Amino acid sequence: MSSFVSLFNTSRHQVTMNPRDRPSDPLSRLRYNLETMPSSRKYIFSIATRAEVLSELYDAFWGPYSHLFLPLSNPSLPKHATLSNVQADLGFAGAGSEDPIVPGRPCGHIFSKGESCFRCKDCALDDSCVLCSRCFHSSDHSDHNVSFFVAQQAGGCCDCGDIEAWRKPISCPFHPLAPHVQAQIEQSLSTADATPRVAQRSISEEIPFIENYPYRVDIPPDLRDLMSRTIAYALDFILDTLDYSPDEATVPPNEADLRLQPSADPMQKDQYAIIIWNDDKHSFDEVIKLISETTGHDKKTASIFAHSIDEAGREIIDISGDVPRLLEAAHSMTKIELGVTIRRAYDTFREQVACVIIEWLLDLTRSRLGADTLIIKEIIAAELLSPRRRENTFFTSGPQIPDLAADLARPCRIDWLFVYHTRLWKKPRIHLKAIYASILILSHPHKIAIASHFASIYHRVADAYLLVDREAETSIKYFALQLFTAPSVALHIVSQHDLMTRLLDLIVNFFTNHIEDKHILTTPPAKQDIDVESTPFRSKRFMPVFSDLRYLCHNQPVQQLIARHPAFIRKFVKVCQVFMCINPNKRVASNHVEYEADAWISVFNVTLSLSRVIKVYGEAFAFANPTQLVGAITTVVREILGVCTLSTDRLDKEKFSKPMLHDVEFGDAQYQIVDFNVLEGWVSFHHSLHWLLADLLKHVDILSEESLEQIGLSGVRDLFLRPFNEGAILTLIDFPLRVLAMIAQIRAGLWVRNGFPIRGQLLHYRDFMLRELCYDQDLFILQSSLIILDPNIIIVSILDRFGLLSFFRGEVEKSPYEGAHLLSMVEELLYVLITILGERASATKLPFQRAIRREIVHALAAGPSSFTDLAKRVSERMVDDVSFERVLKDVSHFRAPESTSDTGVYELKDEAYDEVDPFTFHYTRNKREEVEVILKNRLRKKTGVKDPVIVPKPLTITSGPFQILPSVLESEALLQVMFYAIYNVIALTNSAGTAPPSAEAILDQTFQLIMLALVERPSVFSHVSVIKPFAEEKKLADIICAMEHDEKYKPYKSRIDWVLTEISKHVPEGVQPPRKVLSPAAPASDVEGVKKRAAKARQEAIMAEMKAQQEIFSLNFEEEEEENDQDMDETPDELSSYGTCIVCQEDLNEAKAFGSLGLVQPSRLLRKHPDSHSQYLNELMTMPQSLDRASPRDTTFPPANAEELDTTSSPNFDGFPTQYTRFGLHASVCGHMMHLDCFQVYNSSIRQRHRSHATRNHPENIHRKEYICPLCKSLGNVLLPVLHPSNAPASQVPFPDWIRAAGISVLKSKPDSVMDGLQFRSGTGEFVFWSAQDPGYGAAVRKPEAAASTKMLDTLMLSSRMVSQQTRHLRERPEPEVGERGAGMYLPEDLVGYTISAIEVAARGTDSSGGIVADSLSLSDIQSRMIRGLLASLTRLAALELDGRPDGGRESVKQAIIKRLLPEWSRTSLTSFSYPLLLRDPFTVLIETAAVAPEMLQHVLILCYYACLARTVIGMVYVLNKARTYTAFQQSAARAHADIFGDVRMFFMSVVRHSPVFEHTATLVFDAFGEARIEKMLFAFTLPFLRRAAILCRSVVPFTFPTPLLGASNVNEYKRLLATLGIPPLADLPNQDTLQNALSGWCAHYGHSHAASQLNCGVVLDYAAVYGIVRLPLILDNLFGERDKVMKCHRCDTVPTDAAICLICGVTCCMASHCCQDELGIRGECNMHTRECGGAIGVYFVVKRCSLLYLYAGHGTFTQSPYLDVHGEVDVSMRRGRRQYIHPARWEEVRKTWLNHGIPTAVARKLESTVDSGGWETL
Repeated sequence: MSSFVSLFNTSRHQVTMNPRDRPSDPLSRLRYNLETMPSSRKYIFSIATRAEVLSELYDAFWGPYSHLFLPLSNPSLPKHATLSNVQADLGFAGAGSEDPIVPGRPCGHIFSKGESCFRCKDCALDDSCVLCSRCFHSSDHSDHNVSFFVAQQAGGCCDCGDIEAWRKPISCPFHPLAPHVQAQIEQSLSTADATPRVAQRSISEEIPFIENYPYRVDIPPDLRDLMSRTIAYALDFILDTLDYSPDEATVPPNEADLRLQPSADPMQKDQYAIIIWNDDKHSFDEVIKLISETTGHDKKTASIFAHSIDEAGREIIDISGDVPRLLEAAHSMTKIELGVTIRRAYDTFREQVACVIIEWLLDLTRSRLGADTLIIKEIIAAELLSPRRRENTFFTSGPQIPDLAADLARPCRIDWLFVYHTRLWKKPRIHLKAIYASILILSHPHKIAIASHFASIYHRVADAYLLVDREAETSIKYFALQLFTAPSVALHIVSQHDLMTRLLDLIVNFFTNHIEDKHILTTPPAKQDIDVESTPFRSKRFMPVFSDLRYLCHNQPVQQLIARHPAFIRKFVKVCQVFMCINPNKRVASNHVEYEADAWISVFNVTLSLSRVIKVYGEAFAFANPTQLVGAITTVVREILGVCTLSTDRLDKEKFSKPMLHDVEFGDAQYQIVDFNVLEGWVSFHHSLHWLLADLLKHVDILSEESLEQIGLSGVRDLFLRPFNEGAILTLIDFPLRVLAMIAQIRAGLWVRNGFPIRGQLLHYRDFMLRELCYDQDLFILQSSLIILDPNIIIVSILDRFGLLSFFRGEVEKSPYEGAHLLSMVEELLYVLITILGERASATKLPFQRAIRREIVHALAAGPSSFTDLAKRVSERMVDDVSFERVLKDVSHFRAPESTSDTGVYELKDEAYDEVDPFTFHYTRNKREEVEVILKNRLRKKTGVKDPVIVPKPLTITSGPFQILPSVLESEALLQVMFYAIYNVIALTNSAGTAPPSAEAILDQTFQLIMLALVERPSVFSHVSVIKPFAEEKKLADIICAMEHDEKYKPYKSRIDWVLTEISKHVPEGVQPPRKVLSPAAPASDVEGVKKRAAKARQEAIMAEMKAQQEIFSLNFEEEEEENDQDMDETPDELSSYGTCIVCQEDLNEAKAFGSLGLVQPSRLLRKHPDSHSQYLNELMTMPQSLDRASPRDTTFPPANAEELDTTSSPNFDGFPTQYTRFGLHASVCGHMMHLDCFQVYNSSIRQRHRSHATRNHPENIHRKEYICPLCKSLGNVLLPVLHPSNAPASQVPFPDWIRAAGISVLKSKPDSVMDGLQFRSGTGEFVFWSAQDPGYGAAVRKPEAAASTKMLDTLMLSSRMVSQQTRHLRERPEPEVGERGAGMYLPEDLVGYTISAIEVAARGTDSSGGIVADSLSLSDIQSRMIRGLLASLTRLAALELDGRPDGGRESVKQAIIKRLLPEWSRTSLTSFSYPLLLRDPFTVLIETAAVAPEMLQHVLILCYYACLARTVIGMVYVLNKARTYTAFQQSAARAHADIFGDVRMFFMSVVRHSPVFEHTATLVFDAFGEARIEKMLFAFTLPFLRRAAILCRSVVPFTFPTPLLGASNVNEYKRLLATLGIPPLADLPNQDTLQNALSGWCAHYGHSHAASQLNCGVVLDYAAVYGIVRLPLILDNLFGERDKVMKCHRCDTVPTDAAICLICGVTCCMASHCCQDELGIRGECNMHTRECGGAIGVYFVVKRCSLLYLYAGHGTFTQSPYLDVHGEVDVSMRRGRRQYIHPARWEEVRKTWLNHGIPTAVARKLESTVDSGGWETL
């Protein structure tokens, strides 16, 4: 060992240097420091170490020239800072602002995680081209197909300014194009060698510096040298470190093996580090638990570790010399498959340093030298593209160091970095990719150079990706996407580096499992055996390798190469050959298969990936000349025959045998065809070579006779039959034919015993989106064979393969099938024949846009469809095509979604129906019949014909080899098929007496064939159909004539008629004899008419009789009703019914206690007017005059001019500040009622259910006394009494008289000391027995006589008391202490008042259908019944307290209320109302009155309204005084409401005159704002009081307050309400002496009290406008544009990865993340924020999941997003990535749910409907 160390030390700097000998040259100093750092830092890498490494790197990098990088004022970097950030912060040489515009420089903005990027299908060359938000918004993409994505990882860059990325210039103003760049690219495309090389080409070494860059800076040569040498050393340090790093995370089994691990540590010190690597399998909690258990860290440290593992990709969790302990810990971690490594601490330390160096290099790519932003990147690029210089030459080879020299003549640093990419972890990987991306965009030569290096070692990269890499998503393999999609780059690497061949070899060797030691061998395997159960097939990672291949081949220059060089097709054929006929199936005839394997899934994944490449390869031959295409076809056919005849050793000899021919007889001829029985042989779905051949044969323009004649072939037939004989061609087509026959048998139900796998394969093979890759190709091969061989022999082959020869020979009994199976097979066969004879898309090379149009038209013909459903019915290639959505717009109308549950749908335009062919081969039978009905109805309307005929469209194949296809319709074999199809069906129908299954379909299909023949070949076909005899010497025409008048075949009558008419045009004598005999036409039609007339007469007689009976019945009924009316008048004593109990279904009446189910929930809905923001005052100024008229809203979707409207973003999305909400209790009812006894039984059943389902997350909480309404599943917790309203009419006593009378009655009454004791000591005049926590309630209930009758009241008091106890901190009122009388929430105000206010708020802005707010739909009967129930509860509480008094104490409470209201009583010594009335909410006094004395509501209301006016003035003085300082005003406006308010200034001043301080302030305010504005505010602030009063009064005494007929509905709401409620307007105050006295008394009391002198007046104004939730942007992606500004979590000050925006206040929370939990880790931030904001409820928009989140008291649910994409569909989690727009109706629905307190019920209903055990978060 010692000699080893000495060797080591001589090869490096002497490690044992004297400190005095520390090198002075900065680079040597860097070297010395990095070498000695591990031991001097005791192997612990801290933040300070990072700062030290950075500062050494910068010093070495710039030497004495730091002033060129930093301003002179700051010559050095602060500790821990990076250069690019400091430059940006200081604005050095333009850093931090937008880069100057330089033509030809691409954007290259690198996306950070969570940033939005855009893709415009119309502009981009392919899917990989994206734009950053800035470039997207500054270029024009209106009406383009734009999608938007959120970057899941950092990396990837904006392609703006890159000429090769776009179909057409996108003309972004920041990145104009430059001619010299274009010239470079064109030159590289033209100079590609004509012949691709096989040998490795050395890569050009020097890349010249970029020309035409205007911002160059002169740099001293020694600085350039310093920079180069430092970067070179840094890169070499990284590589030297990674030489020793492991490729994958494994733990050595024992200590000995651990010490044998390669290490760079010269001391070989026994300090080891244990490292955990990130993966996608394990959760945070698992890892945290594991770390604490194995290493003894506390939970907090473990949590920090877990986050850092997730963020960085790995973390060192322990360093120690105690090897056995570390090994034990590591082994216990690997048990749960966590990636763990143990390495020497020295190596680990160096890896940490390397990670910092990579970060430093990334920082340099973002920095500048003076104004030059390119020079540093150019130097980094030059060093990356140079060979590495090893620091120590001792360890240059070893098992862990790959031998790159074998692949490359001159391996450079970048090659090593590509290969070592897997040895790194997440963070440095992402940094490295960003470095590469920034170099790629330097210039075109840079791009070519990097691509060349990448291509040279691509096989190693793919190798590591497929077999080793833990974190696939950060693999460098995905870098291929940026390189392979650029045409010039693709051409270069395919032609110069032979990448295609190497890629294809890689695929073959991977799937043939030619793998050793986790490396795919490069030598071709001896025998290419495929095992579909092997790991490569089960891996999902092969998909991207196929994608890379597809990207390469998709580029036009590469396609030209493929077409022109036969080597490519030869190589590719060998690859396809490997996958021929894999995973074959054999029919299980007797017993069901025992084990249903699922290998078929992975096989389909592989072959479909391959067939996508086949498509691209086939399309490449559009660039070929006839010789090249013929050569390719011949190559493919040779290979197919080699495989199929088993001469190539590919197919399993036990399953496949060499195809043999046999002779069959059909009609009058003898045919020699392949002998095979699909019922007994092995058949595979996968014939990749046939798919390739099909794609080559589709180039019908190159295969036309004219072009083939140039190369000496007479046509396609000659092409095939010159090199191959007929038997070979039959063998060739037999394989696809076997698949078609197998499909027919599976569909006919003959393979059921093979189980699900066979159905699954069939579904995939015929799936709409995938069929063009496989099924359609097989059909096309069959169609092509019709023009190569004699059609008769093909038709006979088809019949033979389908097993139907005997059926069509007329020997039905000899058929291998029986019963229904037989006719199903005939139907399937006719389907194939119609397809290969009538399908013309491939035969005419239909342009792709026309093909798309055809598919869309047929998909929409059966009815309107949403975009997603439409996309599922069309092949994926079409949906992905640029023109898909344009074509869709052409052929259909879009119907935007209107209601909240709608989706947008597309409807076919009328004219497009003319293009529909019901027999198109993509229709199933059911779909065909649906479409036929639609088409016939259209024709009927158009032509007026009763039973129209849909005539097949002519094929119109005018050019190419398929011109002769229609002649197949003349073939005799086909005629025989038509004949026996009809003949056998008629025979079977006659023998069975009814039509057998499938008979209709067979006749439909046969007539379609006959009609097609008559359209295409009328003359010839007419002749053969009347000449050629078959069974019983009948001809085709004969049996058709025989059907014409047969009742059984009536549906075919019009078609038969058409066919016979057509035939008779050509051969009249052939049809007349059989037809005439059968048609005595006139009498027959007459008989029909007689029958019809008789039937009609019968029908009319019956109708007349029914009508007479109805009249008699209605007369009787009316008489009964009249009798009932009389009964009702006579017997008033009967119990009136209130409906039925929803549990026992019996009548609800006064005989038995019952109530209405309701929910009392804590609420923070009501808002106070915020006095801190001027925007709320401005809102008042613009408020509509009536809140009960709906404001017009724009409901178009997508919203018009959304882009402009979204440009202004406001802080917190205009959310309402939380601190201005008011807490209270809100009651709601669902409207269902129950007997009290039933209610108690129901409640006990709920408790029982909770006990029996202990693990279920129940929708209700028993501790909160909740239940679910059994009928509508609404949440509830109380039972409220139900009463009819009083029908007392309005009192006629004038107001002054009433006041006088009231005063006198108070004087007369005796002093009532008990009553005085029951009012609050503070002198507010509130009553203690109406408090939620009043101890007196318990005492009163405990009296035996009260117990039974208070059960219902108990539910209300329990719920209120529970909330009251928990929420003292939320209430601002002065309250007695707990335990004293009157403690807790004051129910008239906090429950009844709050509920009515909430009902009024919810009704704002909705139409009240012409009346007032109380008539509106918003105040339903159910709600007014609830208000009466709440008031009845208050009455009951008073009665319990004063139960000795005659009227339940009402009179005494009434007296107390009057005393409180009349000012002469409030200030005398007799009563204790020391508290000014104006500090109380007048509405509460009104409610108290309604509870005990509804008869005086009318008069008390007037007093309360005036109290409200005075109170509002006081509140306004304070708010406006605050607002004076920050509100600027325009000129004073004109007054609008003088008729209501009269002299506002006078009133204003008279309210405040009793307090000098106050008066002075008021004067200032009035002068600042002006009378008109003050009046408008007074109007706005007092309108809610009137609306609430109207709701209350209308609920209690509806007849006292009828709606007056003001006639015009344009009278403002204020006036209408004053009139309804009978209140004299303020303008009339001078005439109201009694009111003036009252007002001056109240104001004086307030003015003299100490409240008026402080700065907080004790009056809080309610928010008067319509309540809204936050304003989210109209277009969803605009949320991401400014996300660091608008979506920032205040708790952890980061942009959340999963943000949830509170829709009430606009705050952004981190959803489901670990950073913002509470101390116990139980509640996340959304739940914590809910407590501060909505109280018990939360409404959030979850941005990333794109859905809404409702929370209620620890439960919650997700519901559909308010955003819809352009197609009017919800896009959950933005999977489809289309731009999304807000849908007004859905958005309004969210606001309504919140306003109406519907969230608890929404959550409960969702939980009720699902039995979830994983917690609601999983829903």
